Amino acid sequence: MSEISEAIEKAKEGGLIEGGEGFNRKVALVIAILALFLALAETLGKGAQTEVTTKNIEASDLWGFFQAKNIRMTQITTAAEAMAVMAAGTTDPAAKAAMQKQIDAWKKNVERIDTEAKTGRKEIEEQAKAAEEERDLATAKYHHYELSSAAFQVGIVLASAAVITAMAALVWLASLFGAVGLVLMALGLWAPHAVPFIAAL
Repeated sequence: MSEISEAIEKAKEGGLIEGGEGFNRKVALVIAILALFLALAETLGKGAQTEVTTKNIEASDLWGFFQAKNIRMTQITTAAEAMAVMAAGTTDPAAKAAMQKQIDAWKKNVERIDTEAKTGRKEIEEQAKAAEEERDLATAKYHHYELSSAAFQVGIVLASAAVITAMAALVWLASLFGAVGLVLMALGLWAPHAVPFIAAL
């Protein structure tokens, strides 16, 4: 316990805590602001990451449903084509009419599977593509927030070093990294595809 007290006293004497108060208070304010924006960037990043996972699962499920519809349509179409061949070789008019009735029913079923509202194959394809677009948007946002967080962290480290070294240049450099972090966070919020390099990470 006495070692901690001695360290605090030495820090006070060296101007790291209460001495050189003006400089240290400004640096502390810079660190507090950077920490605030870091927390915000981390929160936004986690939200975007969750959105990426959610939309990826949704798109995957929808494409699986789409493939199931395709398989079902292929099975029914194949059955209809096979019966059409059988009907062509049938001479009995009643059997031929029954076969044609079944072929027509299958064709209607294929049409329904393809165009049904909300659960039709085309509708599902559109929903899957929309989910993929939302996933890609969330991914682009996530990359911006991650880079923003890194910039804020570097700024905090530099500002902390400024407290120890009393170098004003480090505070300016920390502030520069903070500004870069803010720009990246703003791009993530409002224009995640504005910088293709970042969005493609």
